[in-house]
Amino acid sequence: MPRIIFRGRRLAAMLCGAFVALSACAAPAAQGGAPSATATAWLGTQRYLVYSGQSSGVYSIGWSPDGREIASGSIDAQVWDARTGKTLTTYSAHGSADFVFAMAWSPSGREIATGSGRAMRPSTDHTARIWNPTSGQTLLTYRGHAEAVLALAWSPDGKYLATGSKDDTVQVWDATTGRLITTYRGHSGTIWTVAWSPDGSRVASGSEDDTVQVWNPTTGRAIVTYRGHTSPIYGVSWSHDSKRIASGGVDDTVQVWDAASGRTILTYRGHIGAVWATAWSLGDARIASGGADSTVQIWNATTGAPLFTYRGHSATVTCLAWSPDGQRIASGSSDGTAQVWQAK
Repeated sequence: MPRIIFRGRRLAAMLCGAFVALSACAAPAAQGGAPSATATAWLGTQRYLVYSGQSSGVYSIGWSPDGREIASGSIDAQVWDARTGKTLTTYSAHGSADFVFAMAWSPSGREIATGSGRAMRPSTDHTARIWNPTSGQTLLTYRGHAEAVLALAWSPDGKYLATGSKDDTVQVWDATTGRLITTYRGHSGTIWTVAWSPDGSRVASGSEDDTVQVWNPTTGRAIVTYRGHTSPIYGVSWSHDSKRIASGGVDDTVQVWDAASGRTILTYRGHIGAVWATAWSLGDARIASGGADSTVQIWNATTGAPLFTYRGHSATVTCLAWSPDGQRIASGSSDGTAQVWQAK
């Protein structure tokens, strides 16, 4: 299959069928019809693990806090061993008509939260769900949104969840009871990405309205609106010291800016095509970003100097996460795979 690079302001072409078509990139069936879940390969001198246990593109990914397991989202959510790629749990409660666009482990590692829907088509499931990663049992179903849930983040203390939706809102709710705490209505478009600051005091949300907004999760009061991008925002992440934000979007850039003032610090232009995901390394010295050019790029968070480009995927890199020890990156793609590799 040729590499496909998606461009443009809207995602209609990609999300209205291309994802499903790209599922052919998954590993072929083994004898007896069971899919081959993993393969170990080399890219130059880079050893990497390819997980192909899911039936379509991978749109969300995250490490367990202890670094032993990875959860990835597609039509269903799967938990798998980060070392061997063995599938441990499959969670299908969202149904087969929608994709698991949002997923995050709780800080304790005892729960996973997922949100699902379709980005450009009507969705049948508008829920966020909390479930047990070992048993796959649903612990809580949140039904506060009127449209697909495309983004979510846990508070650092694990007590609350912030969920972003096609209904243009971000809702903060109690992760034990499902009680709504506050609804943020500052955006005028779909919420693609949500990130809670490590110090717990703020939430950042990125939207189809071309802005990233930082606001108080208790009161819903807006603090900073960042307008440095010229197109929708798909990826937002906080530095570990809660002082900077890296945001990426359809304008092909990653922008690093001061979370208190909104002042742009640097703009990274290494990608060709939309940037879907950003993540800070442990210690905040490096940033990893992935996008429509099928690459994950690691670069200096202070100077913007490129350090390493990972080329293991054959289609858009939709999500990525550093391992808790900062040594590896897990990346997911519309090529139907999740890949684990050494972060140089």
